Order: sequence, then C-alpha cells, then structure tokens
Amino acid sequence: MENNNLSPILKWAGGKRRIAHFLSKFCPEVIERYFEPFLGGGSLFLYLAQTKPRFKAVLSDSNTDLINVYKYVRDDVRGLIAILDVHQSKYYKNPDKYYYYMRDTYAPTKDIENAARLIFLNRTCYNGLYRVNKSGFFNVPHGAHLRPTICNCQKLIAFSEILQRSDAEIICDNYRNVIQRCQHSDVIYLDPPYHPLSKTAYFKDYTKEEFGNLDQVLLAKEFKRLSNIGCIVLLSNSSSSFIFDLYQHYNIMTISTTRQINCDASNRLGHQELLITNKRLIAPKSSANYAQKIVPNVVNL
Repeated sequence: MENNNLSPILKWAGGKRRIAHFLSKFCPEVIERYFEPFLGGGSLFLYLAQTKPRFKAVLSDSNTDLINVYKYVRDDVRGLIAILDVHQSKYYKNPDKYYYYMRDTYAPTKDIENAARLIFLNRTCYNGLYRVNKSGFFNVPHGAHLRPTICNCQKLIAFSEILQRSDAEIICDNYRNVIQRCQHSDVIYLDPPYHPLSKTAYFKDYTKEEFGNLDQVLLAKEFKRLSNIGCIVLLSNSSSSFIFDLYQHYNIMTISTTRQINCDASNRLGHQELLITNKRLIAPKSSANYAQKIVPNVVNL
C-alpha cells in the first residue's frame, strides 16, 4: 500500500476522483478480485490500488480508444511517453493549429499512436471533455489552456506500475459479458451512463452507442444476479425516481457532490446522485445521515 496521491491520467465526465475515498469505505479491507466494467477515468480502482492490499483487477469499458490507452500505459508506457513528448513540443509552437490538426487530420497508423492522440486531445480540448458524434468522431473544440502538461511522465509511469502490480486485465467489451466471470466475494463497482433527469441535462456521448431505459433495467437485473451469487456490488447513478425504484430493495444513499465537466462553473455544484449497495454496511463516521433502504437526508461530499 502507498499514499493515495496519484490522480487519474484522464479527465473523464462523471469521474469519481473527488468521492473515491468515500466509495472505498464501502469496500472490504481485503479485496481478492475487483471488477470495474464502466472504467472511464478509473478513479475508484486507482484509489483502492493505493490504499488496500494488492488485489487482482479486471478493468473494462466499451470505449475502444479508452481501453487502448490503458493497455499501452500498462504495456509500453515509455513508448507512449516518447510520442506524447513530440506532440507536446509541437503543440507549444502553435497550439490552436496543432490541436485541430490532431483532431481532424492526423491519422494514426499504429494503436500506440492512437493512444497518444487520445491523451493529447484530453489534455488540450475544451474542459477535458470526451465526446464523440454518432459516427464516432471526436468533436470537442480546442480549450483555453496555457501550456498544459500533455506528457506527464511521472504520473504515466506511476499508473503503469499500479496496473502491473494489480495484474490488471484490461478488456474492451460490453459490461454484461465481463461480469459473467464474477464469483462469490468479488467486488464490483458499476458506474454506468446516468439515467437522465431531463431531456437536456444528460451527457452520454462517451461512445456512439446509447444507454437507455432498457439498458438501466437490464443492469438492475445484473445487480440482482451478482448479489445472489455473493458478490459485493456498488453502483452509482442519478438521483431519480426511476433508478430508486429499480433498486428499492437494496441500500441506497443520496450524496451531494460536484461535476467537474460543465461549461458553466456555477453549475458544477450541488448535484445529487445515488450510491447503491447490496450489503448492509456500517456507515463511515463522517456520514451521519446514512440510512438503510430509505434516504431522507443527503450526505454532502
């Protein structure tokens, strides 16, 4: 175990970096095998890997480009750093021109080049937002950055070492295929695209596929199946009556947190979401408002 000061290598919409410490309190002290099938920025995995005894990690996502990044961070971080260093040097000479060249014209011929491109765009695009259109093309404009750190060697190497130490299996696949492997006592964190609270207040463009109501219902059935075979399951989703009804037989906590990716900074505060677990757990001391099954109060994080 080590200090928990290493942050994710990618900024990702819906990332859990700010509440990872809180989520970790609902995981057992000793984890044998950990699954995170909606990986995104991987904040909870990263926090657990730095604060718990070593465990086997199975990390997956349906976003091909995202998974490609993690594979190269694990397997060839030095090669990735070399490419990023070149991009950083060229970007500093003419930021706007080089950004749009990388976004619209540059055509990687190797997977490692594509991994470097995603990291580059993530560090230089508007507000660190990953968004693709229906054709799967990245379409975020250039951000207002002053010499951003595109190639953070120390962070990339440290993250690579954590992936290797966790013997991390990194998979690009639908979550339902991956969690079929889960067994008794496995720990699973489910962080799917959130159910929309309104027609305009929902961001889901991580991939060109959608995650609708039927997908939420199927996910709830998988949550029940995992519970029945003795897994420890945590799930995050929007604070909506639809989601609450799906998981009404489990323990639900409402938490108030922030959203780091929003064009209006004033709209990043005061958002509520649900944390759902299949285990009756003793709440952390800092969570005085915690209640089993019923959520009359809100835990502020």
